[in-house]
Amino acid sequence: MSYDIVFHSLATVAYLLLSLLIWRPLIRAQGPVLAPGIAHWLLAAVIIVHGVAVHLAMLQEHSLRLSWSVGLSLTIWLGMIVFWLENLISDIGGIKLLLLPIAGVICLLAALFPGHDSLIIPVVDGYFQVHLLISIGAYSLIAIAAIQAFLMTSLDRYLHQPVQARAERSVFARALEEQPPLLVQEKILFRLIWIGFVLLTLSIVTGVVVSMRLTGVLLPFDHKTLFTLMSWVVFGLLLLGRALRGWRGRFALRWTLVGFALLMIAYTGTRFIFDVMLHKGGA
Repeated sequence: MSYDIVFHSLATVAYLLLSLLIWRPLIRAQGPVLAPGIAHWLLAAVIIVHGVAVHLAMLQEHSLRLSWSVGLSLTIWLGMIVFWLENLISDIGGIKLLLLPIAGVICLLAALFPGHDSLIIPVVDGYFQVHLLISIGAYSLIAIAAIQAFLMTSLDRYLHQPVQARAERSVFARALEEQPPLLVQEKILFRLIWIGFVLLTLSIVTGVVVSMRLTGVLLPFDHKTLFTLMSWVVFGLLLLGRALRGWRGRFALRWTLVGFALLMIAYTGTRFIFDVMLHKGGA
């Protein structure tokens, strides 16, 4: 058994145990089992274990290993870091009701399906490695923003439903009631979009450098480039509209999801693009 499986398994158990400790009082209508400060630092320790698992699974001496399970693990790991840091600034502890079980399930998938037959990308060019890591970071953070947008959409719909007695509410409804206010979540959403947009911009710039070094072409005209640029334009206009016209609410949520969908379409062909670029680079 490789070390990345061991650390992903440890992270799975830790995330699920923390989930149990925070969900049990909600289901039984009791007080919290863990004090907020203790829970906060326990989560920090779990995030470190999870980070070690991602590092061992993804980074090798002269190559990067990519698979769907490792990609999901990296995405939720970055999401947990953002949540942990944001929780230092604002009281957003309710989000962990949904994040912790999701992180536990994803770590379990990474442990069960480590993807040892996944895509191995030899890193023969330092610029290519930087571009690849920035691109993965941009995709992951924008994916987290999309998850945040889904959560906000669910909360917005719940708030417009008739009020029910607490005994009649589902567990999921109670979890939604524990979420931070929509205005607080909206600030977090646009912070994620800003960071993701900056990384996406850097990804495009470094992509130009890598393409010129490997193929002599400014940017390959393919579906990955086209949809990445379309996503960049969508997020750029969304941030510009937010700054100049105060775009927010459902309008902003819809366009966040549109931008993520375009980026997701772009990255479905990543393996083919890597193969082509590496083949040309080695020619």
